[in-house]
Amino acid sequence: MVTFSLCMIVKNEEKVLKRCLDSISSIMDEIIIVDTGSSDGTRQIAAGYTDKIYDFEWIDDFAAARNFAFSKATCDYIYSADADEYMDAGNLEKFRALKENILPEVEIVQMYYVNQLGQDSVYNFDRELRAKLFKRVRNFTWIDPVHENIRELPVVYDSDIEIEHLPVSGHSGRDIGIFEKITGKGKSLSPRLNGMYARELMISGTDEEIIRAEDYFTDLVNDDLTGPENLKDAVCIVVRAAYIRGDALKMYHYALKEVAMEPASEVCYYLGRYYMDNNDLKEATVWFYNAAFETESALSIKHGGKYPLLKLSECFELLGDKKTAENYRKQAEDA
Repeated sequence: MVTFSLCMIVKNEEKVLKRCLDSISSIMDEIIIVDTGSSDGTRQIAAGYTDKIYDFEWIDDFAAARNFAFSKATCDYIYSADADEYMDAGNLEKFRALKENILPEVEIVQMYYVNQLGQDSVYNFDRELRAKLFKRVRNFTWIDPVHENIRELPVVYDSDIEIEHLPVSGHSGRDIGIFEKITGKGKSLSPRLNGMYARELMISGTDEEIIRAEDYFTDLVNDDLTGPENLKDAVCIVVRAAYIRGDALKMYHYALKEVAMEPASEVCYYLGRYYMDNNDLKEATVWFYNAAFETESALSIKHGGKYPLLKLSECFELLGDKKTAENYRKQAEDA
């Protein structure tokens, strides 16, 4: 049977670390905890499960910390967990069965991350597959009968194991702070991180964080090298930032760029907010309707469902149409 190394990076996780370790430690052959600067009881809790506790100076780089943790592993497979995860008994048994039966060619195992939407995370799905288990030493295999080549893509197995994500607080402020440090130095983010930054801002960013990001995303919109998906994301942030600041001219200027392409729900939603703020309720309902029913969200599914539906309810309540208002309110509850 293969062996598992559990690798975790932690900082001030005393409220959740024991819950996580209690749920999965029984099937781990090795537990590696990398602490990035805890000032609470995290290390003491970890010491109850392992003596392999390492310090890593935090440099605003999760990848560097995880790579350091992985470098300490010695087992066949590495399981990467966050302290705010939890695996119930039923899924632990599935994990145990996987350990006993995993095929040697499998290099990555994906598991379902659940309970996402209840946490105001940067993800728009309540249940999604994530890579969680990794073969420590990868075997390279020659493929193709002629013009043979090395298989570069890993062999991935999608399991039905579910992991509960149960944080006691959000991480958006921490993550946005890292993005701000990178962009504040004049560095560009990768297309993937541009999308993650925009999504985190739209879903859980404060008004101040969105305004601080405005110049970066404005430059992104105006860069001819920006791809279509990042362009749509960036316009959403610029429109929202301009709305927050009360800059109607800039809001409209960039909203029109979006409408000329294929409007996102987020842009329609903030146009609706603008008209509602200015007591043009009928025009506001047009844009909220477009946000809810005629467009798709680019960053936050709530901006294409629950939020505009609630605003439609408010508008029709103010217009004296209580029946329609109630209808939209019920739709918002189900969204």
